[in-house]
Amino acid sequence: MIRHRVPSATRGLFLGLDVLLAVLVVVAVVQAPSGRTGPAAAVAAVLLGVYVWGRTVVRVHERSVDTPRGAWWPDAAWVAGLALAWVALLWLTPAALWIAFPFMFLQMHVLGPHRGVVAVAATTVVAVAEGLLVQVGPGDSWTGYVLGPVLGGAVAVGVVLGIEAFVRETQARQRTVDELTEVRQHLAQAERERAVTHERARLARDIHDTLAQSLSAIELLLRAAENTVGTDDDRVRALLAEARGAARDGLAEARRVVHDLTPPDLERTTTLLEALRRVAARTEATPRETNHDASHDASHDAGHDEGHDEGTGRPLTVTVRTSGTPRPLGVPLETGLLRIAQSALANVAEHADAARAQVTLTYAPETVTLDVVDDGKGFDPATTPADRQAGRQTDRHAGRGFGLPAIRSRAAELGGTLALETAPGGGTALAVTVPTTQPAGPTEATR
Repeated sequence: MIRHRVPSATRGLFLGLDVLLAVLVVVAVVQAPSGRTGPAAAVAAVLLGVYVWGRTVVRVHERSVDTPRGAWWPDAAWVAGLALAWVALLWLTPAALWIAFPFMFLQMHVLGPHRGVVAVAATTVVAVAEGLLVQVGPGDSWTGYVLGPVLGGAVAVGVVLGIEAFVRETQARQRTVDELTEVRQHLAQAERERAVTHERARLARDIHDTLAQSLSAIELLLRAAENTVGTDDDRVRALLAEARGAARDGLAEARRVVHDLTPPDLERTTTLLEALRRVAARTEATPRETNHDASHDASHDAGHDEGHDEGTGRPLTVTVRTSGTPRPLGVPLETGLLRIAQSALANVAEHADAARAQVTLTYAPETVTLDVVDDGKGFDPATTPADRQAGRQTDRHAGRGFGLPAIRSRAAELGGTLALETAPGGGTALAVTVPTTQPAGPTEATR
């Protein structure tokens, strides 16, 4: 809990009371009747000593206006000691009547708004009685001796209550500011944590959809080249050239991840359609293993998370077509759709055992839909990636199954929806529909 200091106005009032009380005590001693100066000085010294002791022990200037006040010790004891010394000084010198005014302020501060008012009323009665019984001479007006103490007491009560109300309001506002500041700090911390989590997910998707796919393609090309060495040198050179091309693409993707640039496919072309055709051509050129263990080593669960059985090695044909009137889309939207297509086609090539796949980009007035359809073996969408991993032969594939969740996450980030239709032996159809007017907020292509 934050403890607020007493406002400077209140501290200034306490200092003013100290000075005023000391001055009035000196004046009372100086104006003491002849023959009473010595006793008046002694009583004044006692009064000032009690006052200094109370200011040191009670330390009212450090108290909050909300803390309980008026305890019998030391608060009430201090006020009672001052009252006795003041009455004694008042009996010795009439000029001590003026000390009642700062004394009333002190009583309100020390005893609080309830007991303080009672003490001020008692002090007023004593002051009025002293004025009427001692200082009013025959024929003198008594009005001032009554109105003076009464008005002084009223002013003391009103001023102290007003100052304390102001202090309470100031402290309440400060507490509100502190609470708002604390809430803002919590929100800022939560936003930083959310941003870190979001960035980690983005990097995981980028690595999964780009670098991992490039490395997987390079591994398959080099494996195919190794199996062809000594039998078909032209084929080996062609495969090595494909591997070098895949390595260059992977290097470009790595630099894009580091520098947070747009995908190289979109940088080298002017339309999303051309970028999709490049991805399709690269998918067709990636060889597929016929050996069960080899295909396990090269597999990377990137799209629909289909189960991995022994492949046939038959060629894959990927076609890209459009429906509707093509139009430029924002870079974040084109980047997201391209990444989704990369994940889906990588899954088709590595897991679906398909002969044909078709990518369709459908432009509607307010949406765009990306469809990836294959004639592969399909899978049971009711099973989880962990269920499908349970049937795999080695532990090298543990932790995979990131593709479909990544596609779903990208679709949600773009404000779109994912639809999946598949069944064992029935192929797979994946459709992502996103609005062409993207909501405000950072995306992976703009950060």
